[in-house]
Amino acid sequence: MHAVRLHAFGPAENLVHEVTEDPVPGPGQVRIAVAAAGVHVLDTALREGAAGPYAAPATLPTVPGREVAGTVESVGEGVDADWLGRRVVAHIGQAPGGYAELAVTEAERLHEIPDGLDAAEAVAMIGTGRTALGILGFTPLGPDSVALVTAAAGGIGTLLVQYAKNAGATVIALAGGPAKVARAAENGADLALDYTLPDWPRAARTYLDGRGLRATLVYDAVGGATARAAVDLLGPGGQHVVYGWSGEGLQDGQPLAFSAEELAERSITSASVLGPRLVERGGGLRAMETRALAEAAAGRLRPAVQRYPLAEAAAAHRALETRGTMGKVVLEP
Repeated sequence: MHAVRLHAFGPAENLVHEVTEDPVPGPGQVRIAVAAAGVHVLDTALREGAAGPYAAPATLPTVPGREVAGTVESVGEGVDADWLGRRVVAHIGQAPGGYAELAVTEAERLHEIPDGLDAAEAVAMIGTGRTALGILGFTPLGPDSVALVTAAAGGIGTLLVQYAKNAGATVIALAGGPAKVARAAENGADLALDYTLPDWPRAARTYLDGRGLRATLVYDAVGGATARAAVDLLGPGGQHVVYGWSGEGLQDGQPLAFSAEELAERSITSASVLGPRLVERGGGLRAMETRALAEAAAGRLRPAVQRYPLAEAAAAHRALETRGTMGKVVLEP
């Protein structure tokens, strides 16, 4: 099979598309003929040799990738043969191997892809979709809500905007650059603004003041000065929900933190929802995955997907690192 392998930590160019041995499913496992493999920003850090609280350092050589969708083409010992030929999607966990024409994972991780979803959309929902629903579990949304979504043209931001609009909320979407702003507006935001421009806070405040509103929620994936300006739009009782800080510009890219005194003075809350808290609030990973796929199948959530050929995995990584993507990045063999 062809796969993308990493033989040495470093830049995106170290990802090599080459021929390697087919993986063999062990007991309790299946082998999937991959139609789409998810690319995560975490993959870029692991490629450079970094590790974090949610991923162990890779052992080289390695085939990156932890989200795959395709068709089950063989099964290991103890696996029901009824899986053969079925369209499936799986988050394959800490064991990588997704950037390939064939991937192996435990049968217990599989979800059948609902009718109406293609493989790339299913990959988007199994990872990005489950995360978005976990984030939303911390924040009640309704017609009285005014939600400000940063990175609104990204994979998670796209789903947050859609969910909030479905709940009847007023949504202000922040995105970087004209194309991303246009995408956020197409996605249903009541107001879409370019947060790389210095006057966006004034435009947002003018919009809110003209309607007698204050923001009730800030979904923050950016951090830094952009997050600070967004939080300044919150009214009393508002929530600052942090799920990332990979911002654009020299003043972003750092998590925004508040002292207890400042939170009390403003009468707002601020909390990071990453890690175990997100999983616990969402009812567990599998429950979040099942719900995410169901929401997409029903048309209530529509994942944004940016597709690259498998052989162009290095280009996909570069685009992610320079914030040149919109939606979930997916490789297709």
